[in-house]
Amino acid sequence: MFFDYDLTDFVSVGTTGADGMRIGLKGVIVQNWPAAARPVLSNTLPVTKTLPQMKASPHYTHTLRYAPGQGSGAGAADLIAAVYQPEIESTMPPGWVGASPVTGKPFMFAPRWDAASYLRNSTGGGNPANKGGAAFSVVATLGYSSKAGAPEKAVADHIKQAFTNPTTTKPLNAHKNVPGDNLNGPLHRLFLDKRRRDRNRAVAVRECTRYWGANYTAGGKECDEFPFATTYEGSAASEFDVHVEKNNFSVLPVPGAQNGAAGNLLSGFYNANRIIDGLEDGFIVKIN
Repeated sequence: MFFDYDLTDFVSVGTTGADGMRIGLKGVIVQNWPAAARPVLSNTLPVTKTLPQMKASPHYTHTLRYAPGQGSGAGAADLIAAVYQPEIESTMPPGWVGASPVTGKPFMFAPRWDAASYLRNSTGGGNPANKGGAAFSVVATLGYSSKAGAPEKAVADHIKQAFTNPTTTKPLNAHKNVPGDNLNGPLHRLFLDKRRRDRNRAVAVRECTRYWGANYTAGGKECDEFPFATTYEGSAASEFDVHVEKNNFSVLPVPGAQNGAAGNLLSGFYNANRIIDGLEDGFIVKIN
């Protein structure tokens, strides 16, 4: 992972000792999980320079890497999480009065690394030492468009209805509250348990057949389910978790091409954001 530091917009007015002020930059790993994992940081930081020197050379890239084989997680996820803290230190020039040095810690990043076999670069291009990738530990957002002409419009419209008017969707459930549209109810990727994914799809098809008949596929339609079959919140969730409301999902026959377009977007989203199987890596869906 690469962290770019850019120092800009320094202005000194009048007669000051600013040219003698020294500025220091460094990036610190506050903690990582597992604790035994060892980070490798580039020697571009720490750096300390005077203000004129910083203005002449204002850009620095700090590289942070964890070698594969140090992480944890089911399905050989090889997952490592860390807290990265940038620090900026200013030191007054000799003869000037004030607190010195002063260290600022403006924000923290929460990066993570994995070498999951089902995500990109799982082999390192033939070099196991380079396999895996990095991402930030945030709740990612999958965007679908319901605008006219959008290739996934039918699916987007279906999900929008499931979010805004869930009790009007099938199967019927007066208490339906479909998850996936906010941080309090994110979705979680289901990859490793193929049997559960298949069951999600089977339950969805069963309900499409129940409400629209065996010929619901006429004209090239497919049974679209939300939450997705590739999530733990999918159609069969209540069969695997007694705490899940029954029939807390929605199905609808939609044109196969649009269902496929939405599926391609979902697959690309999983890969681009390195979404890991399990309940520790949530994401949400927004309809534009």
